[in-house]
Amino acid sequence: MQNSERPSYPVSAAGNALRAVRLLHEHDELRVMDVADRLGVARSTAHRILAMLVFEGFAEQDRHKVYRPGPALRAIRGSRAAPPPDLITVTRPHLQRLADTVRETTHLMVLEGNGTRFLDGVEGPQALRVSHRTGTLLPAHVTSGGKALLAELPAERLQALYPNGLPGEGVKAPEDVERLAAELTTARRTGWALNLQGSERGVNAVGACVRDRTGTAVAAVAVAAPSARCPKGRLTELARPLLLVARDISQDL
Repeated sequence: MQNSERPSYPVSAAGNALRAVRLLHEHDELRVMDVADRLGVARSTAHRILAMLVFEGFAEQDRHKVYRPGPALRAIRGSRAAPPPDLITVTRPHLQRLADTVRETTHLMVLEGNGTRFLDGVEGPQALRVSHRTGTLLPAHVTSGGKALLAELPAERLQALYPNGLPGEGVKAPEDVERLAAELTTARRTGWALNLQGSERGVNAVGACVRDRTGTAVAAVAVAAPSARCPKGRLTELARPLLLVARDISQDL
């Protein structure tokens, strides 16, 4: 019979390591901050735990500091499949190709709560161009990729993200979210969303979702350009090559 009582002797290090293995098994992708937050330990401690898991083969770390199940963990859970592809690695050549084609800056981003985290970017070749925002977190409702991803959420989930109206607005009002919802309806119909100087004055952008093999939106790609060179009409033209690249990325995931 299994004993479910907590051992009386100190095993905190072993316990944290086992909990980290369980987290990795459940989530497939972890960063040091994720482990630190979930285990309630310092980041330095979380880093040491993950380093030991890598050493023992229970975890693997890619070049973007993301930890994934290693061969030992995959063997235990009976999976011989390769770990999921690195989103940034898969996407980078497509971002470069798109930037070369449209001669504007391209971005890769994901949702973090009601924010958009920019994971990677390739700047366009023109002298007057939008800089990449890699690492930046912006409100999702002001970015084209963020809107494309928000458009994938059910209405109740969208309301839950904005219980007090849209962040960054001077006056909070329920109509703010209603106007956003109407814009997202258009994005679902067209397959792409627009940012007309919403995140930065003088910058316009168009974004579209990237989907995994189940059809779930996991990220977004966007083309951003100076508004003087790229008014709204030009953005709708850029949507076509953007959608083709988003489709190609999805097929590679």
